[in-house]
Amino acid sequence: MDTKEILKRVKRIELKSKRKASNLFMGEYQSSFKGRGMIFSEVRPYQYGDDVRNIDWNKTARYSEPYVKVFEEERELTMYLLVDVSSSGAFGTRKQQKMETIAEIAASLAFSATTYNDKVGLVLYSDHIEKMIPPKKGKQHVLRIVREIITHEPISKSTNLAQTIEQFLKYAKRKANVFILSDFIDSSDYERPLRVASKKHDITGLRIYDEKETFFPNIGLVNIQDQETGEIRLIDTSSPETRKMYAAYFHDLEQRFHAIFKKNNSGSLSIRADQDYVFPLLNYFKSHRF
Repeated sequence: MDTKEILKRVKRIELKSKRKASNLFMGEYQSSFKGRGMIFSEVRPYQYGDDVRNIDWNKTARYSEPYVKVFEEERELTMYLLVDVSSSGAFGTRKQQKMETIAEIAASLAFSATTYNDKVGLVLYSDHIEKMIPPKKGKQHVLRIVREIITHEPISKSTNLAQTIEQFLKYAKRKANVFILSDFIDSSDYERPLRVASKKHDITGLRIYDEKETFFPNIGLVNIQDQETGEIRLIDTSSPETRKMYAAYFHDLEQRFHAIFKKNNSGSLSIRADQDYVFPLLNYFKSHRF
């Protein structure tokens, strides 16, 4: 992709996502994420009138005098976008590929955050973290994030969210709003690291899928290639049993995704790549408070 085409795509995504963010997300973003509470500031000697529930017992015991933890209102938030760049994202049978929809959603979320002066960071992952951009503020930073998403050439074709989350936790020390954007076609056992991450961060899984991934059309014998492994298999799509088995596989994949996130106190949402993602996200924000 040449520079002119990159700039054209970035501009198109910017215009589309900013419009959607300003029209629908702003109020819900503020009410969903702002006013989340208090964050730790410092430890100081106890003063008359301090809440005894904030006493730091470890430091009190060490110095033989009472110390308290001081908290302050959290005014600025940090958002991380964990974007799956594995090969399965390069699939689409209607308006666009899954990866293009993921880029637009990521941009919309980022523009919503930066409007309220929040920081946004980016993590591009496959079976490991391939690139990480530290959280910053501002429009130019968001445009950089969009550019990185659409121009990144993946090192690996496969996906491993479990390893990615483990790596991410070593980097992200402070509580943040984390959006994982992927098709979640992932055989790794990501439930355990998600459980650990959800105790520290507010996490939402956004699953982007293509309509043709939900079923096999009856078109006879076809060679189907796995985009991540490269394996090619001859499939008899005229077989009702084969179509039934595949439909069950897709259903189980979706149910596993929602069940794992729900079990670990995290939000989850499935969005079809060719449909308008604004209203599903808007309804999600209305029903969730982070």
